[in-house]
Amino acid sequence: MNGVTIGQAAAFVGVTVKTVRHYHKLGLVKEPERDSSGYRRYGSAELLRLVQVRTLAAAGVSLAEIGPLIDAGPALFAAALADVERQLTERIEELIARRDTLRRLADGDRALLPDRAVALLERMSGLGFPAEEVAATREGWVLARALVPEGFDDYLTHVEHALEDPRFVALIKRATEAASWEPDDPRIAELATAMADHFLANPEQLKIVTGLQARTEAATRYTLIALHGEEQGSAAARGVMLVETKLRAAGIHIPRPDTH
Repeated sequence: MNGVTIGQAAAFVGVTVKTVRHYHKLGLVKEPERDSSGYRRYGSAELLRLVQVRTLAAAGVSLAEIGPLIDAGPALFAAALADVERQLTERIEELIARRDTLRRLADGDRALLPDRAVALLERMSGLGFPAEEVAATREGWVLARALVPEGFDDYLTHVEHALEDPRFVALIKRATEAASWEPDDPRIAELATAMADHFLANPEQLKIVTGLQARTEAATRYTLIALHGEEQGSAAARGVMLVETKLRAAGIHIPRPDTH
């Protein structure tokens, strides 16, 4: 009666009797001798071996590797365990990253934009920007992040600071209103002049315009971002063109659609 039965051993380790027998078949755990009653009794040595095999298998080590690993000796076994732990840590980090991605997918903004950008969009809503303007800004930022990833974080910093300036906020809100004007409305030129003058007087805010100029294919990328969502010939597109023209006249480099 020295030891436990296979059913008790399996329950102790947390596997099925079939699994224990499979370990025996593979030679991972030596099958104990039968006692006088005809039962195989598992002592502390067999239980320890079962625990080791079960733990390594649960950690993702293949059954083919487990036997040599346990029989390698204390030093090599410890080194191998450290390697298994490292692999587990990497898997855990990968799973955490996947989980975070799934959570972000539940929020359309966070699936495509960093938290800083989402917070700025929420801030724009709080400042009274129309929902359609916030949505258009979001789409433009998604495009900007895809086309100019190396400058997007700095761009967000410039926007954060600019939104603290009531004059900038008022001008952008005015530009939002101008989108509904006729393209030949004389107020568009007046607003473009006011915006250009404001940017020239505030170099840090000017970086909102110049900061997304990519190192390569600058004209193509900049135009895609700057005129995103604006119909050709619209009041908004004309306003953007006038602001850029005035800034170029002041010596500010802004890519042209026909040059790089």
